[in-house]
Amino acid sequence: MNLQTIACLELNSIAIGIHAADEMTKAASVRLVTARTTCPGRYLIVVAGDTGAVQSAVEAGRAIGGSMVIDYFVIPRVHQDVIPAMNGAGIAEPIRALGVIETCTTAAGILAADAAAKAANVSLLEIRFAAGLAGKAFVTMTGDVGAVEAAVQAGVEGVGEAGPVLSHVVIPSPSAELKSQLL
Repeated sequence: MNLQTIACLELNSIAIGIHAADEMTKAASVRLVTARTTCPGRYLIVVAGDTGAVQSAVEAGRAIGGSMVIDYFVIPRVHQDVIPAMNGAGIAEPIRALGVIETCTTAAGILAADAAAKAANVSLLEIRFAAGLAGKAFVTMTGDVGAVEAAVQAGVEGVGEAGPVLSHVVIPSPSAELKSQLL
């Protein structure tokens, strides 16, 4: 199965979210990357596969979700670092400059991560979902200072109307103590 396209559906109802996840996987041949609760009482679904299948799956999920859909997207040709970073298994490399983008929704955080990774030579470290974050999400990345600055800017712009972006920062030389907490 080609996993170049991902879709995300974020809902305000756990029960309807579970139903939507089931219908999404029945509607098309997609891989369920994640389907789980997030704060505050939301449900997050991410599927991957061929573009047509992913689009069909998200349409089915939106139909089930109705007014409970908070946010959704489809990203054709998703950057290869996005799915591992969503699973907390981003590239383990020395942290040089550190970029952070904080968003209001998980969907917006994934959009920001994809745009950032495509814009500059950075490595995504993690995309942290809304669990314990009051519904917010954030993405961390590393690389040379100039690349991280360009990636963060592109990530902020890449959120578009899915936003808002709550904050973003580039730390040119993070302390050893901070780095130890990120790995």
